Amino acid sequence: MNILTKFSIGQYVDGNRSWLRIIDSRLKIIAVMIFLITPIWAGPLWRLSLVFCLIFFTFISFLPLRVWWRSFVFLVGLSLLIGFLSVIASPNVQSLDSYLRDPNELNLILESQENWSILEIPTQKIGFITLGPYNLSRKAFELGIKTSTLIFTVIHSVNLMLLTTLQEDIVWALSWFMNPLRKAGLPIDKWLFQLLLALRFIPLVQEEFQNILKSVSVRSINLRSLGFKKSVNVLLTMVERLFLNIFLRIDQGANSLLSKKNILIKTNRFRTSDKKNFLTFIFNSLSICFICIAIFLRKQYGAL
Repeated sequence: MNILTKFSIGQYVDGNRSWLRIIDSRLKIIAVMIFLITPIWAGPLWRLSLVFCLIFFTFISFLPLRVWWRSFVFLVGLSLLIGFLSVIASPNVQSLDSYLRDPNELNLILESQENWSILEIPTQKIGFITLGPYNLSRKAFELGIKTSTLIFTVIHSVNLMLLTTLQEDIVWALSWFMNPLRKAGLPIDKWLFQLLLALRFIPLVQEEFQNILKSVSVRSINLRSLGFKKSVNVLLTMVERLFLNIFLRIDQGANSLLSKKNILIKTNRFRTSDKKNFLTFIFNSLSICFICIAIFLRKQYGAL
């Protein structure tokens, strides 16, 4: 299986079938920052709204289904799994500031603790096995929502931008936002050039991971016959080889850059010269409206 084509995570996919491609890259960065920053100190309602908003944008983006459905299903499964583990692992989450409350107020909270319980399972005995009581509190349920929604919004929002935006456009948009810092004497161009190299390096990491999996499949290693210790040793060897190959790619790239005596780093040349039309103006205007509405709704309904 070709991971580079089946799971296109963090890499640009060429095409012209999506309206996300014609939106200005600066507006895309602002929209992504909304999905990254607004969940901080936000309630479960706002976090779930961001998730449904991302899913809605994904389905109406007109991106080819083969581009995003595998990574989308994998990310949804990973988010639900981590959220479920967060709920199960913390059934009785106690507030850290409960010890700073007045003792009388604490007694009232403990007396009304039944109202905060979502699920209560008493002690049960099945044969010779005794299962203890389990209490699923509201705070544990909110913790599961926070962890699962945060993972989905952070990864999927950035992935949508990387799928539909060239790395050069992202670097130029960031340089436009960081132009005042350039006037202060900070090496913005060097930082953004390092970011461009990191974005270009994502497919190389996926390629090395794919090569490791292919090498294991060709050798037809039977982990069941090896036993637990030897299977763990094989897995650790695979991880070690993966990192060694990645570091080798990094060393080769660094040597190729050092071989060039003069490297001119100018992010202004990354600016695209696409012709603006009426459709581009409409989608950019709708993006600005979405950003303003999202900021207003976060202020009104997104608090804890």
